[in-house]
Amino acid sequence: PLCPTPDSREDPVMSLVNSVAAEARTYSAAPARGFRLGPNALIALSWLVPLLILLLWEALARHGFIEPQVLPAPSKVAATAYKLTVSGTLLWDLGVSLLRAAIGFAIGGVIGFALGTAVGFSRLAEAFIDRSVQMVRAIPFLAVLPLVIVWFGVGEGQKIFLVALGVAFPIYVNTTLGIRQVDPKLVELGRVQGLGNWELIRRIILPGALPSILTGVRFSLATAWLALVVAETIGAQAGLGFLALDAREFLRTDVIVLTVVIYALIGVGADSLARLLERSLLRWHPNYGAAR
Repeated sequence: PLCPTPDSREDPVMSLVNSVAAEARTYSAAPARGFRLGPNALIALSWLVPLLILLLWEALARHGFIEPQVLPAPSKVAATAYKLTVSGTLLWDLGVSLLRAAIGFAIGGVIGFALGTAVGFSRLAEAFIDRSVQMVRAIPFLAVLPLVIVWFGVGEGQKIFLVALGVAFPIYVNTTLGIRQVDPKLVELGRVQGLGNWELIRRIILPGALPSILTGVRFSLATAWLALVVAETIGAQAGLGFLALDAREFLRTDVIVLTVVIYALIGVGADSLARLLERSLLRWHPNYGAAR
């Protein structure tokens, strides 16, 4: 009988090795099947810890571990919110505070962006402006409050000025930093392509600085509410700060806690709007857009 040649015989060892190698190649080429959560699931998960804290707070208050005078139950705070909303008091005070914050944010944002742009582009402007701005930025709100009252009294001007003062500095610092951090190679490329100064600023420098500028916007949103809380503690006749101070006089801890919760919700909402603005304006950026 004819014997098979070495080339015609199938080596079982080599066959096993080739089979294992093929399986390994197939496994490495296949996409990873790790457990991943969708965007909606991640959003729901981010609210899980606050919800658990709320449930624990309610349970401790209902079973007497927390005195109502110290910290009322969330259900009591919710009932107070409903009563104040129906009477119109809460909506009026909330609207007054939002209007003050919006006007102060607009004024402070424009000033901070203008100064930051000037300092970012010009070393001469930095020599004239930056030292003074940094000195004023180091002054706490409470230290400057008596002087602001002398200037503006205890009316709306005092409150809007403090909000604008707090908003201007984060936007100023981040605008300056963003402009200074634009890659010089991109600027040189723009000049090689024949872009004029305005086109260079519009198409390269400002888009490159935009992530840092929007970070400043997010910081300034939080600072605006901090400044407004300080401002509304003096001579206010309406607003969330006035509502909290009036409740303190009558030991209404439920109203005080309600104002604190509203401040927290406004802060979360403002930060979410800033993130949405980032995704909208920075769709071209690899670290933003769909990745976030």
